Amino acid sequence: MARVRFIGPEPVTVPELGNRSVERDEVVEVPDARFDGYVCQPGTWEAVEEPKDEAAPEPLKKIAAPKALQKGE
Repeated sequence: MARVRFIGPEPVTVPELGNRSVERDEVVEVPDARFDGYVCQPGTWEAVEEPKDEAAPEPLKKIAAPKALQKGE
């Protein structure tokens, strides 16, 4: 989950967070997929921790070739 800080002038109720009341300077966790929807409002929210990049490929694992291929057969 990503984290954002509320920097608006007055407390707000956020329906997406279960109608939670969020106070000024409070940091809340938001779904990674919705992070951009918060930080696109720079007068209200600021990024604290960006979403993890789950789309990044994992490093390739090395595996041994079959013995027939290793000997050139």
